[in-house]
Order: sequence, then C-alpha cells, then structure tokens
Amino acid sequence: MNEQETPNTEPSRREFVIAAGTAAASTSVLGLAVLDAPAAEVQGGAAVRAVGPGGVQVAFTVNGQKVQVTVEPRVTLLDALRNYLDVTGCKRVCDRGTCGACTVMIDGKVIYACTMLAVEAQGKQIRTAESLIANEQLDRVPAAFVNADAQQCGFCTPGFVVAMKAVFEGNANPTPAQVEKGLQGNICRCGTYEQMRDAIYALCNQKRGK
Repeated sequence: MNEQETPNTEPSRREFVIAAGTAAASTSVLGLAVLDAPAAEVQGGAAVRAVGPGGVQVAFTVNGQKVQVTVEPRVTLLDALRNYLDVTGCKRVCDRGTCGACTVMIDGKVIYACTMLAVEAQGKQIRTAESLIANEQLDRVPAAFVNADAQQCGFCTPGFVVAMKAVFEGNANPTPAQVEKGLQGNICRCGTYEQMRDAIYALCNQKRGK
C-alpha cells in the first residue's frame, strides 16, 4: 500500500515472521547437540516446571478488564480470546500469521494473536478492536473507515483498524506513507485499499491526489 517510500529502520511484522522462521530452522539443527546434554546443564542447573498437557490458569487484561481463563498450553491467544472469552473482534482467517485479521495490541505492541500462545500473554495488557468504541462512540480510526466505506466483507477490518490505531498512538502526526508502513502486515482480500487510503489521508488531515 505504498505510494511513497519513507525511511524506516523498524522491521515490519511480515519481515519479523520471515526472520523468526529462519532462526527457528537454524535452531532446530543446532539444537540436536543440546538434546543430548543433561537438563541441568541446558538450564544452568535451574529446575524447569513442566506445563501441561492439562489446563493451565492464565490471567491477563483484555480491553481494560482483568480476566482469568483455564486453557491447555497449546491454545493460542486468538482461540482463548474468541472461544473462551467471547472477544470476537480479532478474526481467524489464515491462522498462519500472514493476513493480519487477528491483529491485537499486547502492551502497546502490534502482534498476530494466532502466533502467540495464551500462556505467553500472562499478565499482559491486551487490546482488540472492541477497545475502539466507548459509550457507543467510535474511535476516529474505525470512524474514518466507515466514512470512506473502507470495508467490504469485514473480516480484515478489525485487524486493519487495530494496526492503524497503534501507528497513531506511536506517532501523533504520521504521514500517510508512515501509516501504510504500519499496515504492511495486513491483507484485504476484497481489495478495498483505495478506500483505505482515503481514510488514511482523512486521518492525516491531508488531501489525497488521485
């Protein structure tokens, strides 16, 4: 979604996922030697508490409300939110960390909820698309999407507005190109990018040239 390039040293979420996959592949090879080492040596002598396979109690804050839920260690944050806590703003679409429909903010950082285990979110602050409405009043980001008709099927929209909200919270006066940079980890299969650009320019108080 780039109309102009803006220097940015921060890796996008898509670049981070690719780098993480490469690192994991390297670790799987190098880790063969570690498997033969004594557990005390691997952990520096510290005892490691096993988790699972039964349920584990996890506590975190979702949209300002403290919650506790018991889940198996394999349950992702996305599934914990949707299936255990009925927080359905984040959508399951690809379930592979590639589309961004499940985007949430964890302690202010944008992540794919399908790539994080619920147990990893212990004690953290989680914000979903539901946090962008208060007293029946939409936050300016989703309101701009509505005004620009920047949604079609709607599955990708919660992820886009959360990612865009994070950009504006990190930079009160971003350029349209900087906003688009923050959306590189999100995909709209309906192709409403032009309407999204209208929303972005409106939020940046700029007139878009077409």
